[in-house]
Amino acid sequence: MHRSTRRGRSGMKTLPNLFILEDHPIMRNGLEAYFSASGRWRVLGTSSTLNEAKAFLTPGKTTAPQPDIILLDIQLEDAWGLDLVPWMKERNRTANPPIELPRFVVYTNFTDYSHVNTTISMGVYAYVCKSRNEAELEEAINTVLRGEMYIDKSVEPKLNTIAAALSLLTKREAQILTLVKDGLSNKQIAAGLGIKVRTVENILSFVYMKTGVSSRLELQKM
Repeated sequence: MHRSTRRGRSGMKTLPNLFILEDHPIMRNGLEAYFSASGRWRVLGTSSTLNEAKAFLTPGKTTAPQPDIILLDIQLEDAWGLDLVPWMKERNRTANPPIELPRFVVYTNFTDYSHVNTTISMGVYAYVCKSRNEAELEEAINTVLRGEMYIDKSVEPKLNTIAAALSLLTKREAQILTLVKDGLSNKQIAAGLGIKVRTVENILSFVYMKTGVSSRLELQKM
């Protein structure tokens, strides 16, 4: 595991914090070098194993700030990289004071529907294939920082059928989709669920992305 000591220049806008979990040394070192040299990111550290990543990200065990983005591979030598996602969610749920959950970006060689489906259903924001270069990966990460999802164009067609798309929805997304199909407005949905209208809008943006539709009318016809 390597901890970066790189800091942004005084007076400049705070750089987004990035943590990399990748077991292949050439890939890991190459990603760290690219993002560090770009001047647009602060690489907090890298890990080659799941246990190293957990140790680095455990509150109180490091003085480093928390990452905004965690870039990870699905399959590591010692474990499944995606196991970090539920671990982080539980860590944040029990932290005192609360810790904001970083956004996860998967960078992997897997292009099959099963891996894509599992990844997105776990709440990962971006799925990027390793056939994409660093610049394309950075574009995906920037998309995630804007609060949007990014699905690699090489796997996106596999998500186009309604059955496949619906299987990707979280429980909350499916719940809101049902209410939309019942004809409720965002304001009515928010009031009924006790959440903000903006939260409903954000969740619907994921529903639109996952189902591949572009209008509320199309959602209601699903």
